[in-house]
Amino acid sequence: MARAASAPGTRGEARLAGAERLRARLRAPGRRGALWGGGGGSGGGGLGLGRVVFRAGAMACWAALSPSIVEYFEGEDFYRCGYCKNESGSRSNGMWAHSMTVQDYQDLIDRGWRRSGKYVYKPVMNQTCCPQYTIRCRPLQFQPSKSHKKVLKKMLKFLAKGEISRGNCEDEPMEPAMEDAVAGDFGLINKLDIQCDLKTLSDDLKESLESEEKKKGKSSKKEESNELSRSQDIEEKLGSGEPSHSVKVHTAPKPGKGADLSKPPCRKAKEIRKERKRLKLMQQNPDGELGGLQARREPSFCPPKAKSNQPKSLEDLIFESLPENASHKLEVRVVRSSPPSSQFKATFQESYQVYKRYQMVIHKDPPDKPTVSQFTRFLCNSPLEAENPPNGPDCGYGSFHQQYWLDGKIIAVGVIDILPYCVSSVYLYYDPDYSFLSLGVYSALREIAFTRQLHEKTSQLNYYYMGFYIHSCPKMKYKGQYRPSDLLCPETYVWVPIEQCLPSLENSKYCRFNQDPQAVDEGRSQEPDRLQVLYKKVVMPYGVYRKQQKDPSEEAAVLQYARLVGQACSERMLLFRS
Repeated sequence: MARAASAPGTRGEARLAGAERLRARLRAPGRRGALWGGGGGSGGGGLGLGRVVFRAGAMACWAALSPSIVEYFEGEDFYRCGYCKNESGSRSNGMWAHSMTVQDYQDLIDRGWRRSGKYVYKPVMNQTCCPQYTIRCRPLQFQPSKSHKKVLKKMLKFLAKGEISRGNCEDEPMEPAMEDAVAGDFGLINKLDIQCDLKTLSDDLKESLESEEKKKGKSSKKEESNELSRSQDIEEKLGSGEPSHSVKVHTAPKPGKGADLSKPPCRKAKEIRKERKRLKLMQQNPDGELGGLQARREPSFCPPKAKSNQPKSLEDLIFESLPENASHKLEVRVVRSSPPSSQFKATFQESYQVYKRYQMVIHKDPPDKPTVSQFTRFLCNSPLEAENPPNGPDCGYGSFHQQYWLDGKIIAVGVIDILPYCVSSVYLYYDPDYSFLSLGVYSALREIAFTRQLHEKTSQLNYYYMGFYIHSCPKMKYKGQYRPSDLLCPETYVWVPIEQCLPSLENSKYCRFNQDPQAVDEGRSQEPDRLQVLYKKVVMPYGVYRKQQKDPSEEAAVLQYARLVGQACSERMLLFRS
């Protein structure tokens, strides 16, 4: 869900600048001999479908050994920073993931990597102008803050009575610009708009698009029973009843001013009602005997309820009961986006239209920029292999779209990855007409609750990854409000509670969070010769591959890759070399 200070237009320029550099690399003679097919093709400024399809025969040969096949781009890419506006200050290493297991990606994000479509990148933390620290929330211990509760209550009021609150409360911690930032791109902030075509729409997706155009205005088909559907049918979950009434927010008195002591103190409405009832009974019986008796016995008729000091859970707040005649119905559906499920394909066109409106209104993109191919490349295509182990979540592991349906239409979509130990947020886009619902914050809270739900079946799935935390950008600090949370040490790759990191970040943009000066990266590459290389359709250890190479720069590139991905991933993933 997330963006902030920088204007959308300037961010787009940064993406395009980086894209041209990558396009030049991909077009370099001899760079793609075995992987990229020959021939021309067309498509959106990309390389064409013929050049980007991995040879099916080669893929079949190695899929049984390791589905993770990556192509590392040696050196560092320079981009215009979308936060501080430095023209070439944003630096990162990157690789193309033709395919990737969820375990490999889990290990990579635990070393500071993130994906954008099939492009996986890692900021050069000690050199980039705005260091980006991987942040994760601990959902099992999460308690919503006051501002989070306000967002949930705002949604419940809208669903129950149709109430629309377009203004922020005086004590709302997020300014409107910040709120828009939260709602837009929670997990992947500086998403690279790489112009090399990854893979154009597959035939079945094209067919679904055509069929959607023909069926425009008609009702969609019923969902298949095997699709995971999570509904906010609050009446069934917690019974009938109105959502809790909001309490008027009182602003703090100005300095030097307090309560007016000349006026009687404020009293609770319940006490006032009791007093009125007592006076009424006394008027009915002038001698006061009946009134006094009833007044004295009143507590026995209405015994006070035992007060509970236990705060409401996140689920209690999300699934607060709604009246039977509620104004709106919200439903959340999780559909697999890669490979695309039937439900995903059936709703593709509607989801894309929401994305297009979001980019045009929120990011001021021109109408011709948020194309179908752009949407597909970065928010639908994924290198993650779908896995459905018996001890995993019911929906399986991989890449999904979490669709928010309001009264039968999509108003927001959260792009997420479900990995062995976490739910990783990738992106959030929504219908700008519903900005007043703070959908960025709301969807983050729903994703935290979703992680807790998955944990019930899969006990090791404990965390919610929110992408990158950028302390040097004032408007990108909101992720630190989801507590408890941890930041990843950029040198030793251990998790440190954010409270311990903030004092250091106040003094320096780049910090080593691990306070043990003797600590090292335990997962570092120590045996590079065991790194797996895919060369001329043959899988071999780097020790064998190295003897066949004469280019001295080749060794530097491979060793850099090994250092960044770590020993475990270097032994499991296949590094393609041409």
